[in-house]
Amino acid sequence: MEVSEWLITNTPALRIEIGSISLPCTPGQQLASRYVSDPEDHHIFDYLPDAIFHRLINRDDFARVLAFDKWTCNTDGRQAVFVKHRKDRAYRAILVDQGFCFNAGEWTFPDQPLRGVYARNSAYTTVTGWVSFEPVLSRIEQIQGSDLEELTISMPGRWYEEDQSGLSQLVEALLSRRAIVRDLITSFRKSLRTPFPNWLDA
Repeated sequence: MEVSEWLITNTPALRIEIGSISLPCTPGQQLASRYVSDPEDHHIFDYLPDAIFHRLINRDDFARVLAFDKWTCNTDGRQAVFVKHRKDRAYRAILVDQGFCFNAGEWTFPDQPLRGVYARNSAYTTVTGWVSFEPVLSRIEQIQGSDLEELTISMPGRWYEEDQSGLSQLVEALLSRRAIVRDLITSFRKSLRTPFPNWLDA
């Protein structure tokens, strides 16, 4: 979305506080996210007890986003919020906050088995094997350099500090990482946490 100088000047909340210093936000094109749901019609939660995880209608999405988080080396835990229509019993998980992909602003890939995963195994009880990560896993493995480069064309230069060389290196790193996503998931599967109790694949 486009954020004007006028909006920043007339909106006191559009400032960044760093210690005793208050800096106005920068005008121009900004990354925006829609609010997860209409609070008039839905309840919104940042935590869902294990006892009602079975009422999530999209629990399979946790495995799919795990493939993405391992590919991009999300060094934060997987974040989610949960919404439920006021008249329903079912919940939907909204997967949010990709800010620590590529190790946040470092653009490095310090892979560890428990990075980029959801905090509780209840999110992964539907995982039975590699099919549970589809179609995301196959799309990652098949993505082409031209696909990634096309995504960067319209990206504002200030989002990557005009570092075209660094952005190209990031694209190359993502291309090379396509081949290790299954290994990264396997490292998580074989960790002491044993996140996939229903894994059936040999």
